[in-house]
Formats: sequence, structure tokens, C-alpha cells
Amino acid sequence: MSEQKLALNEYLKTDSDYLRGTIKEGLDSAVTGSFSDGDQQLIKFHGFYQQDDRDLRNERKEQKLEPLYSFMLRARVPGGICSPQQWLGVDKIASMLTSSNSIRLTTRQTFQYHGIPKRNLKTIIQDLDREALDSIAACGDVNRNVMCNPNPVESKLHEQAYAVAKQLSDHLLPHTRAYAEIWLDEEKLLSTEDETVEPVYGKTYLPRKFKMAVAVPPDNDVDVYTNDLGFIAVAENGELVGFNLTAGGGMGSTHGEVETFPRLADDFGFIKTEDVMKFAEAVMTVQRDRGNRVNRKRSRLKYTIVDHGYEQFKAEVELRAGVKFEPKRDVVIGDRGDRYGWVEGVDGKWHLTLFIESGRIKDLPGQTLQTGLREIAKIHKGDFRMTSNQNMIIAGVAAEDKATIEGLARKHGLLGQVLTQTRGHSIACVALPTCPLAMAEAERYFPEFIDHIDALQAKHGISEQAIVVRMTGCPNGCARPFAAEIGLVGKAPGRYNLYLGASFEGTRLNKMHRENIQEADILAELDTLFGRYAVERDAGETFGNFTVRVGVVKAVIDAAKDFHG
Repeated sequence: MSEQKLALNEYLKTDSDYLRGTIKEGLDSAVTGSFSDGDQQLIKFHGFYQQDDRDLRNERKEQKLEPLYSFMLRARVPGGICSPQQWLGVDKIASMLTSSNSIRLTTRQTFQYHGIPKRNLKTIIQDLDREALDSIAACGDVNRNVMCNPNPVESKLHEQAYAVAKQLSDHLLPHTRAYAEIWLDEEKLLSTEDETVEPVYGKTYLPRKFKMAVAVPPDNDVDVYTNDLGFIAVAENGELVGFNLTAGGGMGSTHGEVETFPRLADDFGFIKTEDVMKFAEAVMTVQRDRGNRVNRKRSRLKYTIVDHGYEQFKAEVELRAGVKFEPKRDVVIGDRGDRYGWVEGVDGKWHLTLFIESGRIKDLPGQTLQTGLREIAKIHKGDFRMTSNQNMIIAGVAAEDKATIEGLARKHGLLGQVLTQTRGHSIACVALPTCPLAMAEAERYFPEFIDHIDALQAKHGISEQAIVVRMTGCPNGCARPFAAEIGLVGKAPGRYNLYLGASFEGTRLNKMHRENIQEADILAELDTLFGRYAVERDAGETFGNFTVRVGVVKAVIDAAKDFHG
């Protein structure tokens, strides 16, 4: 019986000399703005994707020019925290070395640049390095940016949770020197590399991307159950004692292929803080050894758990960790939104959460967001915290500095906008024109779409109720649409699948209600449902729970069986 042929990426990784490939040669070539097909996969491990401006494709084709290639670079910022000095460096890079002249906050608590010409890539990475920032493992088949609840109130608990997130990020970085050699001009060592170069990943790394988050209840702003691996903090008397571990979440799927589906993570039990690294390595190495390397569409950890079974997976993780799970501790998972405006921490410091629509930081007429954050960074003495809802927290402000910080925020349009409950809970991915996977608009259309939602809620007298709305240009799920009470997933230009029925707290997936419909049909459907919700809802009932209770959609209990059923 012949051995199954592996996915193409597996051979690329094996032959890449630990992620080097021919990236250096491609970088030096001025003949094209592109990298070779193989290197386009490998550069993801270094933190960036090749893209082109799809709005200009046809025009350039008529002019017999290659597509207008550029790159999107994503930084690694564990827990989303950077210093004001680092932010000034980040801002300067955006202004000088990208065509978009903007910074985008992502749904994983980091920032990314769009519109980078190939000739500027090395300069950007070296400039980030000077600010003690990097982009290694921000993409690729490795552990991605580790998220952590930015908890601006309980400073000590946040500090302890953040320390775990930072340790996870640093400990699980690729060990290859490829990044330092190619981008930072480190000299290549002459010794022969072998499996010991990557003690956790091995020569072929993971079968697919891997995402982690640290949540601090009652907040679930990091959407912990949508991650491959989640750590839900358990505190006693304000001190971190350990975590409930979750595993097997993931949002991506493929339209029309029912063997692919989004999934929320399973609960596995409580672990002590000192055992976090053991369990993280155990879960990752089980996925490394058992994950599907034949079909990349079925290669995330969620499928490994489904295919091998919960109990078998749990037993193998315990065996590799050398520690058994304790019974899950009782915690309350609540709001997924951010706390806008000023909040005082237990240490007497103040924290200002700013709403950044779709995470795009750019100067526009009457709303000079990029300049505003730059001016704040020049005088701020605390830190900046990016949230997983694409917003920014100016954290650790002394009482005597509040008025100055607020004045700058208001002057530059970072404060003062009317923000509905629903807009404040909603996110969108980048999509067109740069994302090569996008089938429909998201970021550019989303503000207008939320205007319509706000108007419908006002019409039916339900504006006080926050509804989690998310939009993506494709089913890869970057803005976690399948965990939204109202999820819009792009199918074609101007057309979306409409998903309903997720829980407000992020503990239940939604389900497709209408397929491939346009704005008018989406809004007509929601108009009817909002009318019913206003009249028929129970006291305190959220919109997602209502749509399930009255039978608009069935609850998704087991994603493998229910999501497409």
C-alpha cells in the first residue's frame, strides 16, 4: 500500500533548511516585486504575506504590468502591550515605509502594516528590532501571537496573567536562526543543523497555525474558546493560582465543504500556574505528531481532537505533560466587549479605552487618529494595550495626567464619537482590496452596515442591547464571525452568508440562517427578527439566545455534527 502524499507545504518546510528557503535570494532580486511560490509560504513564518491591490489588477493587466505586489507584515506583541516609545517607532515606520501610511490593530492584539514594497521589508524588520519588536512567528504553521486579557482594573492579576502569556510566546518561538540571518544580517553558523534546532516543532513545524489566549474572567474579550489552546485564569483573593485549560477551538472553514467547520474549544480541567508550559508543550507536540499533514483544510487541532477522540487526546496530553488535569474550577465567563472611556484600576492609575473602527489607525479629515496617538505617546508615562476587539487602551495614567491625555484624544477624534452598544462590540477583517482570500468587502463596508443595524435597533426600541456583530470577506474567520450573534461571511462581491445564534459570551457557535444574500435581504431579515425580539424576548435575554429559543436556528452543540446539519 503506497504512502499517502503529504500536503505541498510539508515538503516546502522539510526542504526549507529551517525556514530559509531562497528568501534571501528573492529579496535581492529587483526583477519582480514578488517572491517565488515556495517562498511565499515560508515568508509567513517570518511574519508577512504577499498581497496585491486587487482594485488595480485589471488595469495593470491591460498595461502588461505584473500585479502591484506589496506585503502585509504582522508584528509579534504578546498580550498586546507596547511602550509609548515603541509606539512612536511603530508610527514612524508606517509613515516612512508603507504605501498605506496607516497602522491596523488586529483581532489578535497586535498591529500590522499594509502596502509594504519588497525593497522596504528588511528596513522595516530592522527598525522594529531597534524597538525590541519582531514579526517572527506572527504567521505560519507555528504558535501565533499569544493573546491576554488587557484587564485595566485588577493590575496585579493582569500582571500575573500577562507574564504567563509572554512566557508562552517566548518559550514557543521557533529556534531557527533564519530570521536573524535573513533580516538582521546575523552571520550563519557553520555547524550542521538537526532536529535539536527545533526541540518543540521539529523540522516540519506544526501541521497548521496554532493560536493561544489567556482569559481573565469575567471578561472574555480574547474569545478564549475560539483558540486552539486557551487558559482561563483562576484567582483566589486577587492572586493567580492556575487556569482552566481549553483546547480545540478554531474559526476557519471552506464554503461548501462540510468536512470543514468552525469549532469552539473543549474544557479539559484545571492546571496549576507552574504546569502551564508542560501542558502547552504537550498539546502542541500531540498536534505536531497526530495532526493531519495530508489535507491542510483538516489540519488544525480541532480536527485532531474530533478525529482521535476527546478522551484519547486528553490521556496523551497528560502522559506527555507528566501531570494529570484536576477538575475544572467554577468561573463565570461574561462580556466580550471592551470598557470604553476611563476606568480606574485598584492601584489608583487610570486607563482610557479608545474605540478604533475596524482597528484602522490613519489620519482622515476631522479624525486624525494616527497623529493623536503619536502626540499621546510623546507624553504618556504608562503603556499602550491593544485589545482583541481592535481597540487601544492608554493604560497606567496618573490622575494628574488624565486631563492632558483626554484633551489630546478629543482634539484628534479619538474620543467624543457617539458609540452604540452594538458598534462597540463588533469587528471586521481587512478583506478587499489587499487580502487575496477575500470574496467580499468587510472593513471598508462594515461601518455603513453597522449604521443600518443601529437604525434597525433604534426603530424597534432595542438600542440598549449590545449585539455581537462580525463580518469577514471569506470563511477563514479572522474576525471570528462564527462566534458572533450576527455573523456575515463573504460569498461573492456584495453577497454574504448570514449566521445567527451564537451566545453573547462566546460559549456557543452560530449557524447559517440564509445563504448568499445581498444587503437588502440581510437587513429585511434582521428587521423582522429585531421586531420579534423587541416583543417576544425574555427579561435579560440576549439576541443570540433568543434566535435559538424561538427556533430561528438550532443550537450548535457538537460542531462536527450540528454546524452544517
